[in-house]
Amino acid sequence: MSKGLDYTAITLVIIGAVNWGLIGFFKLDLVNLVFGDLTWISRLIYALVGLSGLYLLSLYGRVTSLGEK
Repeated sequence: MSKGLDYTAITLVIIGAVNWGLIGFFKLDLVNLVFGDLTWISRLIYALVGLSGLYLLSLYGRVTSLGEK
């Protein structure tokens, strides 16, 4: 279960990072372009990306503890 959640979170964070890169380099918000300006679905995507980033903070503790074994 945790492995699937990890991969889902990493995928969402990568999508968010690519979107931020597009905003920074080209002033192109891909989520906004595809789903509209702060529609409920675009807000949901932004929220899921943010929650995934917070969840992945726990990765630091898990990676460190794996290296100690």
